[in-house]
Amino acid sequence: MYRLELTKPDGRQLALYGRQPIDPHLQAPSPFAEPLNASAHLRWHPLRGEWVTYAAYRQGRTFLPPPEYNPLAVTRDPANPTELPAGGWDVAVFDNRFPSLGQAPGAPAPPELIVPTAPAAGKCEVVVFTQDPGASLGALPLDHIELLLQVWGERTQRLGEREDIKYVLPFENRGAEVGVTLHHPHGQIYAYPVVPPVPARMQQVAQEQYAAKGRGPLDLLIEAERASGERVIYEGPHAIAFVPVCARYPYEVWLATIEPVPGFAGLTPAQRADLARALKTVLLKYDGLWQRPLPYLMAWYQAATDGLEHPEAHLHAQLYPPYRTRDRLKYLAGTELAAGFFAMDALPEEKARELQQVEVRL
Repeated sequence: MYRLELTKPDGRQLALYGRQPIDPHLQAPSPFAEPLNASAHLRWHPLRGEWVTYAAYRQGRTFLPPPEYNPLAVTRDPANPTELPAGGWDVAVFDNRFPSLGQAPGAPAPPELIVPTAPAAGKCEVVVFTQDPGASLGALPLDHIELLLQVWGERTQRLGEREDIKYVLPFENRGAEVGVTLHHPHGQIYAYPVVPPVPARMQQVAQEQYAAKGRGPLDLLIEAERASGERVIYEGPHAIAFVPVCARYPYEVWLATIEPVPGFAGLTPAQRADLARALKTVLLKYDGLWQRPLPYLMAWYQAATDGLEHPEAHLHAQLYPPYRTRDRLKYLAGTELAAGFFAMDALPEEKARELQQVEVRL
């Protein structure tokens, strides 16, 4: 993996990654000349016992621009710069101009309110998967996807070394149905000042089971799913993808290493290569099922970066397509949003069979 680090005119950082050496003379462009100088803050939710982050300036972020104004395309006209330079790079990572987390230098203190408040420490990064605006993650070559997995590991290590970062979450939102505002293939990395509620709960469950059985719950579930085979979408020597027996969405798929690995940085080259094959297989099956792009949210869970050992952690992704059937979307409703109790009207086994029948070529 090759890396070139640059600074944008407005002070934000840009890192370019490639499978081949990158021209060291590239310059970092930016649509913005001056820093935003905006900071987010946290407010405590007294009934749920968790923080909520507030960044009202995000209302001014770029929203569904026409293709000719794609800020994630490479710069062709220096008079109208985008976020990225032309050149021989494959993956780019830069500081989000409109972050949900983070503090500008000299930021004012959070407001004093009737609930506790705090600075929203942390960082938000944009990860551009490819220079091709018409591509998709699943359409990229396997060695390109392997590079992306390396990039996620490198960013996790760098962000996790900060004292104020306790958890690093790479994710991708794909499709307007899940709130995407830019269609160029990209994802984001959120680096949180606390372990957020969902991974915190999974961590608690994993720690309890690891203490009782010496193995984490995902490790045991993968063993059972492999033995059954009924819901397995991909199985290689080091990685697996399956519709979990407990799926909460009709076409939910989990990807993981077969042997527990705490995070991206701990992957061996062989594990990384097989995980790339698993990811590409799943994404091609998604699109092949309807012969059109399928929207989804993909989140990668790994060990917390809180300075503690996490032998219970098991790197994996969870993918949530919003489709209920071929023509209807599943949105969270009363029982899911109000109670956190998911209701499924499709069996995981049925949806796994549909995905299993889609033939793909890597």
